[in-house]
Amino acid sequence: MDSANFSHIPVLFDETIKSLNIGPDGSYVDCTAGGGGHSGAVAKLLTTGRLVAIDRDPQAIAVLKERLGIYNNVTIINNNFFFIKSILQGLHIDKADGILADLGVSSHQLDDASRGFSFHKDAPLDMRMSMSGPSAADAVNTLSCRELQKIIFDYGEERFAPRIAAAIVAAREEKPIKTTLELAEIISSAVPAAARRDGHPARKTFQALRIYVNGELDGLTKAVEDMFDCLKPGGRLSIITFHSLEDRAVKNALAPLAQGCTCPKNFPVCVCGKKPRAKVFKPVTPSEEEIERNPRARSARLRTVEKL
Repeated sequence: MDSANFSHIPVLFDETIKSLNIGPDGSYVDCTAGGGGHSGAVAKLLTTGRLVAIDRDPQAIAVLKERLGIYNNVTIINNNFFFIKSILQGLHIDKADGILADLGVSSHQLDDASRGFSFHKDAPLDMRMSMSGPSAADAVNTLSCRELQKIIFDYGEERFAPRIAAAIVAAREEKPIKTTLELAEIISSAVPAAARRDGHPARKTFQALRIYVNGELDGLTKAVEDMFDCLKPGGRLSIITFHSLEDRAVKNALAPLAQGCTCPKNFPVCVCGKKPRAKVFKPVTPSEEEIERNPRARSARLRTVEKL
């Protein structure tokens, strides 16, 4: 993989680095290192500290080795951050001072037509971040109409899910659906003309299939809890989300950490003994200037908590 061709524009870049409150001798984990934007900035701030850069995409790993190879205190791991506990245990790291996760698909994955994430460019219908396991083509050609409808409705919040699922099943009976533009055309033909004028009609279905293929929401709540458990007291966890489903999952996972006493208000003293485990900071969204520079940042949201 040529790193010159691997681009990723980190959103909320300055805000994210600041949120981690980096100390030069601390230990940090970038769970979704991608092109190394955030990781590179963290590494520059370290002296005796350590950084673990994780990514599930083999192409990203090759780029990270090239871009971060100058740092002898950076460890690069090809894995899914859902396994952060076992990853850190394998590296003999007990707890970290800061953990970052930039969720969703990277700019490179979207822009590289061959990866099959985009409905704007023709390519094999793939969408696998890890470049292994069942692809989006496998999903659309083998799942039942009911299963496709549920995926498209639940993960894409697409109100025309029944029509789109039925159109996919009808089309694959004629011949297998193999490319991104084939699928985009099937989706477009399945929705009313008015819906086709309200943004690209395939956007929500492609999002849904990508989330399904990569298991992005399967276990996300537990992954957030595991990341928090891997922090030292005073350590910070910062997570960037890009759509309402993952943001809701992250928000709901973080909220109980800040909850204290749950005794009824008329109790004179606390008997439950529950104390807040984290300080939750106000969510941060991109500025208008950043959105103008990088339209993909529009829906981004940064959530940070500090372990008490």
